[in-house]
Amino acid sequence: MADRGDKAVSAEGIAAAASKVAKGGLPPVHLWNPPFCGDLDMEIRADGTWFHEGTPIGRPAMVRLFSTILKREGDRFFLVTPVEKVGIRVADAPFVAVDADIVADAVAFTTNVGDRVTAGPENPITLRGTADEPRPYVHVRAGMEALIDRKTFYRLAAAATEQDGRAGIRSQGVFFPLEP
Repeated sequence: MADRGDKAVSAEGIAAAASKVAKGGLPPVHLWNPPFCGDLDMEIRADGTWFHEGTPIGRPAMVRLFSTILKREGDRFFLVTPVEKVGIRVADAPFVAVDADIVADAVAFTTNVGDRVTAGPENPITLRGTADEPRPYVHVRAGMEALIDRKTFYRLAAAATEQDGRAGIRSQGVFFPLEP
């Protein structure tokens, strides 16, 4: 639990504040710069599972709510409301792309928290890792990415075409290589 001096900040308090502002889409977290209230014992593991105080958060609606108030500043991640900002740990990427709709010149990903994003100039697909173990990501929002899960990456590879001797996928007019 984070400490704000006069009052402890809890995951439940952050969730309650977030639910008030999250009606009707994503809240404008990019406009909020509340005071830092400390770190919360919360972590997003590499597989996309959210943990609070060492226990998985089992309610998908709660995870979705927290994901809407997630903000990245440099290499750190925070849950923010208009009046509070608490740090959390993210092991790899904060989201996982668990599915994709692949059509001519459009690849639309769905994340583990229900976000939908179409790869393109604003949301590029990037590869890290090695040729033996590629780690593909797609930009979701505000500097935050989703790790593309293995089955979805295999589907992309099956739909790949070749350009300049490299296999890749095209979306919104951009060719994204699928090999490092």
